Parts: sequence; structure tokens; C-alpha cells
Amino acid sequence: MANAPSAGVAAADPRVLALAAQVTESREQDIPLLLLKLKGILNNASLGCEESKKIKQDIYDYDLTQYCMLVLRQDHFRLHGGWATAAQLAEILSHCCVGLEVKDPEEFYKKFLPSAVDNLLFLGRRLQARFIRATKDEEKQDFLRWFQTVADAICWLFGGHIQLATCVLQNDHFLRLLITDDVETAIIMMSILHNILRVNSSVLLEVDEETLHSVLDELVYKLSATANPAVGSAATKLLLLVAKFCKQLVKLLAARYKGLKELLSRQWTGKGFDRDLSQLLDLLYLEQSSGKGEMQRQHQAACVIQAMWRGFQTRKRLKKLPQAVTTLQRSFRTKREQELQHLQEKKEDEALKLQMQLQRQRAMRLFHERQLALLEIVHASQVNKYMEEMEGKSALTIQRFWRGYKARRNFHQQRQSLKEHKAAIVIQRAACKFLEKRRRRRALRPWKDPKGLTDEQRLALQQKVDDYIKLHPASQMSEERSKELHMQAQEKLAQFLLRSKLDERAAQRREMLLAQVNTDVELLMNAPGFTEITEKDLAVFMSRSVPVATKARQSHNTMLKYTHWPWWKKLGDEFVEDDVIADDAVNAELRTLFIGGRKSF
Repeated sequence: MANAPSAGVAAADPRVLALAAQVTESREQDIPLLLLKLKGILNNASLGCEESKKIKQDIYDYDLTQYCMLVLRQDHFRLHGGWATAAQLAEILSHCCVGLEVKDPEEFYKKFLPSAVDNLLFLGRRLQARFIRATKDEEKQDFLRWFQTVADAICWLFGGHIQLATCVLQNDHFLRLLITDDVETAIIMMSILHNILRVNSSVLLEVDEETLHSVLDELVYKLSATANPAVGSAATKLLLLVAKFCKQLVKLLAARYKGLKELLSRQWTGKGFDRDLSQLLDLLYLEQSSGKGEMQRQHQAACVIQAMWRGFQTRKRLKKLPQAVTTLQRSFRTKREQELQHLQEKKEDEALKLQMQLQRQRAMRLFHERQLALLEIVHASQVNKYMEEMEGKSALTIQRFWRGYKARRNFHQQRQSLKEHKAAIVIQRAACKFLEKRRRRRALRPWKDPKGLTDEQRLALQQKVDDYIKLHPASQMSEERSKELHMQAQEKLAQFLLRSKLDERAAQRREMLLAQVNTDVELLMNAPGFTEITEKDLAVFMSRSVPVATKARQSHNTMLKYTHWPWWKKLGDEFVEDDVIADDAVNAELRTLFIGGRKSF
């Protein structure tokens, strides 16, 4: 925060001083909403010219403009008000900077104002990007309105400080904003460029050549790449304004864009802006007729340059021939090395397969040797019996594995069909119950229109009403009696509300006591005997939190079970199965949970 003005200077505006104190003491996310109060201070109709300058000077001295400029680069999703707040702060910043007289003009004009322009253009880029990505019409209109507000703030700023026109034109954000295919934002950006040329007509001669060519290239591209009359009209007016202000730029247009005249006359004639188009074409044709000799000289020079360039390219290719041969040899050697490596890997794989086969043969031989050794140990009379047992066990093992494999394969094949079959059974059962219930319902009687009254009945009924009104005239009540009845009704209503509140508290207390009693009863019923009780069970009766937590866990499990029911159990009462818990049971389970609190209300 900047230092307050000294005693020799006039006192600061109390509203600005209070706002600066609030901004200093507030959180970061609350600062943007506080800064919006500057709009009301600046728009005060009773302010004079000198008083307005004094308020702007106070706002700058207390760094409130610096806060506005810094907020423009924040993440506006976290701001209160979002992009609307950012657009309003951009407007406030531009109004604070125009008509301001500062004590240190060097810092203000060389540092502060260029930074403010950069932040405003950066905010405009973000709004343009979100406008292009928006899908809803209402959202697109909001972003376009905020983008227009920021564009007006930029125009107001360089309108008050003419030297900023060059800064805006050379800013990279401005060129990126101008280079867009969106129609609405492109028209707004061309209007900003139109205002820049009106404020400072020689600004295109003050910028560097690259910026000038970029701006003109984009305008000519818009004329060639779009068929929208609004974009064509805006681009044509800008080129006409450029040609009127500077003859040098007319030469540049005629020399740099050869087919511009044919493009304008062929594509944009009869689109609603023929007057501006004809003026621009006249200027281009006038420049072409005066510079025909210059064009011939330039053509000859171009031929010489092309000949020199072709010779240079030919010599360059000849110099690169040895390098090309070297590259070819290198690629050949690399390919040959890859083929040799592939053959080596293939040989290694074959050797590995051969080694695995030898290991299997060795293992089989060892197995047969162990079998022969076992046969030597077994008695000769038991050999046949042993071999039959081994063959039976082997056959059983093979059969077991085969049946398991076959069953798993059949199960995977029939799994989906079984699932669909069960689902069809469930749906059919539910549909049958629903249709049975519909058949049991009694058919509704057809609607019978009431019989209308005849003229004689209507006259007789009207006569009875008139006789009753004559016998029982309406009584009129005085204003004092009406007020007295109103006061009595108010007193009775207050007594009823008080009594209903007391009854509600008593009912809550009864429910709480009933839940506590249910919890205690369940604890006592589930408690172990005195011979089996432990210190852990004793802690359950000494603490109120343990049974409450236990009951809460049970209620939570009940609710989880209820929420995990399949959809067909929630269709209606006619589809509820026998093992389903009803909603009343769930609510009763939850009402038995005792929540500790005060026992008196």
C-alpha cells in the first residue's frame, strides 16, 4: 500500500481512504468485490472536474489501480462474480487512468500504462477463447458482452493517452486477438483497430515493419477467406482508412498484394458497402498506373534474383552429393547390422528350444529309471497289481483334468445365457404379479354427466335464494369490533404456536428416552452371564459412546443393505419378496438409535 498524502497536501477522499483500508485488511478472494465500489465513487454525478481528478489521484496514490490491474491476471473461476467482475474491473481501471495527473510521470507512462494495456489484452484473449469454446447460446452472449466491455475499456484508455496506440498495436496479445476466424470477436477487434487509426493516423508508420505486415496480412486474409458481409465491410473500411492516411501504405498494398484489386472487385461487389469499396479500388488503380515503370524494373530485378538463386541452389546440391552418398552407405550398414542381429536372435531361440527338448528327454529318462528301480524293489507277484493301480490313478487324473477343463469351457459358454435366463424369469415374475393385481382391481364406473337444470327449476332456485337473503340480512361489523376480533385471533394463534412448540419438544424428548431405553434393553438382552463377563463387556455398560456406536453401526449396515437391493425389488409393493426389509422396518431401526444429548429442554 502506498504511503498516505502528507499534511501539506489536501486530505484524501474519505470513501477512497476507507476502501483502501478494507482492501488492506481483507482476504485475497474478497478484494475484487471491494474494488467494484470504485465504480460508484467515480460515477458520482455531483463530482466536478477538479474533484474527479483529485479522486483519481487518491485512488492511484493508495495503489487501488495497481490492485485492479493485478486482479485481471488472476484465475477468474475463483473470483466472486467470475468473468463479469473481471470485465467491470477492466472498465474501472481504464476510467481511473484517463484524466489522471501523477507526480511521477515517467513511471506512470513507461511502466504502469503499458502493463495495464498488456493485462487488458490478456483478459480479452481469455474471454475470446472461452466465447469460442462455449456451446450454450446464453453463455456465448455473456462472454461476448464481457469481451465488448474489455474492448471499450482498451479504446477508452488509448483515447485518453494517444501514445498508447503504438503500444497496443505492437502488443503480441493484440495480434493474436486479431488473428481469429470467429466473426463476432473479429469485428470487435477491427473496430478497436479503426479507433486506433482515428486517434493516431500515423501509428502504422511508427510501428516496426513486421507488425505492420502482420496487420495488413490479416486484413487481406479476412477479405479472401470469408464471405461474411460484416467482416468484409469492416476490413474494407480499415484498408480505405489506411490508404487515405498515408500514400506510402498505398504503395505497399499495391506491391505486396498483387491480386487485391481483382479480389475486391470480383468477390465483394454488391455486398452493401460499394461506396467504400469503390474508393479503395480507385486508390489502388491510381497507384498502379503511376508505378507501371517501377513494376517493370522490379520485374527485371526479380528475374536476376531468381537466376542467382537457382544457380546457388544447384551449386548447393552438388556440394551435398558426397554427404548423400555417405548417408546412403550409413543406412545400408545399419540395415545389414539389423539383419545380422535378427539372425543371431533366431539362432539363440533355436538353441534354447533344443536345450529345452534335451532337458525334457533327460527328465523322462530319469523318470523311467526311477520306475525301473521301484519295480526291482516291489515283489514279482505284486508288479501287475502295482501297474494296474498306477494306470488307474493315471487314468483318473487325466479324466479329472479333462472333465474340469470341459466343465469350465461349457460354463464360460453358457454363463451369459444363464444370466439372461435368470433375468427373464425375474422380469416375467414381476410382470405376472403386476398383471394379476390389475385384474383384481374393480373396473371403474363410466363417467355420467350431471343432469342440467330446466328454466323452471332455475327460476324456483333463484326465488329460494332471494327469500333466504331477505330473511337473513348480512350483519355489518364496526371497525372497533373487527380490530378486537383480530387481536383475539392473534392471541389464540400465538398460544397455539407456543403450545405446539412445547408439544414438539416433549415428543422429541420422549423419542430420545425411548431410543435410550431400547438401546439399554438390547444391551441387557445380549449381555453375557456373570460367570462369562469380561472387562471389555463391563466397559460397554460404563460408557454411553460404545452402545451408541454399536447401534449406529447396525443401523448403517441396515441402510447399506437397503441401498444395495436390485432394481426389481424397488418397483412397488407388488414386487417385494419375502426376504426384503420394508421401509418401515428400516425407519424403525433408525429410530431406535439413541443420540446422546441434554435430557431437559
